[in-house]
Order: sequence, then C-alpha cells, then structure tokens
Amino acid sequence: MDAPCSGTGRSRHWPEVVRASGPRWEGRTAEAGDDRRREVRPRHSSDEAGERTWETGQGAGGAKGGAKGNAAGSHGVRAQDRAAPSLGIDRIRKTARERKGERFTTLLHHIDAALLQQAYHWLKRDAAPGVDGMTWDSYGEGLEDRLRDLEFRVHQGSYRAQPSRRAHIPKPDGRQRPLGIAALEDKIVQRAVVEVLNAIYETDFLGFSYGFRPGRGQHDALDALAVSIENRAVNWILDADIKGFFDNISHEWMMRFVEHRIGDQRVLRLIRNWLKAGVVEDGALQPATKGTPQGAVLTPPTMLQNFPLTCP
Repeated sequence: MDAPCSGTGRSRHWPEVVRASGPRWEGRTAEAGDDRRREVRPRHSSDEAGERTWETGQGAGGAKGGAKGNAAGSHGVRAQDRAAPSLGIDRIRKTARERKGERFTTLLHHIDAALLQQAYHWLKRDAAPGVDGMTWDSYGEGLEDRLRDLEFRVHQGSYRAQPSRRAHIPKPDGRQRPLGIAALEDKIVQRAVVEVLNAIYETDFLGFSYGFRPGRGQHDALDALAVSIENRAVNWILDADIKGFFDNISHEWMMRFVEHRIGDQRVLRLIRNWLKAGVVEDGALQPATKGTPQGAVLTPPTMLQNFPLTCP
C-alpha cells in the first residue's frame, strides 16, 4: 500500500511530511531522482546491521509479518531465531543499490540449506497446514535431513510446487476473502526466495511505499498521512484501491516486471511454478491462469510502487 494521496492549495504533488512534535515520529528525506519527498517512521524502528533504513534505496528482509501472515515480527524473524543475514545476500543488496539497472543472473545458489533453515524458523509455527497436511512441528522432526533433501531438489530442478489449499475468512462487509494455504515445503522455499528478492527490490522502492515491505504496513501509511495532514493545510485526500487485485494479476505481466531485475532462469521458473500451481477447494484442483493466492508467503512485489507518484 502506498500512502494515500493528498493535496494542498500550494502544491499538486505528493505532500511533504514534516517533523512532528513529540517522541514518536520523525521525518526523513528520501531521494527519488530529482524529486525530494519526505516520509515518517516510528522512532523506535531500528536499522539492523547498519543496512536496513527507511529511506529510498535501502532496506532488507522479508515482507511485513513474514509476507502477509506466514511469519512473525519485523523482518519475519522471531527474537529467539534472529540471525544475521548472509554475506551473499548483503552483497546482492549492495550491488542492487549501486547498479540500478543490474539484472541478477546467479541467485539460486543463495537458496541453500542454511537459508532454508532460517526460512523454516521464520514461518508462523501454528499456521494451518496446506494440502500436504504437514505442520511446522512435524516437519521439524529430522529437520536437517529434510532441508538437505529440499536443497538438493531445488538445485537439481526436481522440486515441484504443490497447489494451495483454499480457505475463506470473513471480510468486514460480510463477504468472504479467499486465502491460499501453501504446503509447508513451498512456504519454506518461498520464504527463502523472499529474502533474496527483497535484498534487490527494497533498494528500488520509494520512501512513501508501505505495502508488503519489512516492518511496514497499512497502519504505518495511515500514521504517515496523519502526521502530514496535522502539519500541512490539506484540501483533499484520495483513497484508491484496485478491485480484486490479487485475483486478477496477469502472470505474463508479473513475470515481465520481475525479469527487469531477475535474470536467473531457475528462480524465474520457481516463481512461475508457484503462480501456476493452482488451488484445491472441496477436493477439486482449480488450475491457475491468472491471479495469485492471497496470504501466500511469496506475495508478488507491487511493482508500480517503484515509480514516482504524482497526483493529477
């Protein structure tokens, strides 16, 4: 989610968020080409390992809450399982920051047993099982052997994505929101891939983008908007949503966007397989020709967030 768009009598561009009084929030300047914009962040948020900041061109880690509900905490890491990111992923992040047009052609070797083990511990432990019926605890029995076998299958190309199990949760308006619950091994591999991809894409996001980013979410965007309108004379606010976005994502166009930065065909094949795996509902397999399951660990990056937003 990007922060909602608002307008003042003096400017028709994105409003500057100035420093707010009190101990909770502070403003920081973010660069977007020649366009200077401000963002706000909680003062208590930390920059891990000197790498993750909230400014454009920096950041790391997995999506908030471990990519929408499948892991816990900022960066998707529980405190007792927190580990420093690998040097390889740090190098990816550094290269992505310094070479904005770089396409990364060798990424799969970073999806090793060590990262898969981290990904396993980042998952939500009491999450509902997928079509495999496997729970977090049961997979942990003989974990090292399982992860070595999973690493081998991923690198040999014999790993196969399983369809997601369809579940529904109620929405505030009384409708049902369809969720896709992946098999446990799919969650593990997806979470590891998220770690690698976010090292690249976090360097491209603009400061006012909040959706599916480490340590950010819609509430942070609304807080930033609140600080802005308390400090500026705002005349209007635009709140827009894409109806049925996850249900209607074009697989072809999604892959085209991903391929701007990802050139490793093995990683691209993994993403295509997850998109095409389909869902099982009432015992029947429904093939996927478009869209992606909501609630998945690997939530597709909202690539449009990478482009500057100017209000009309």
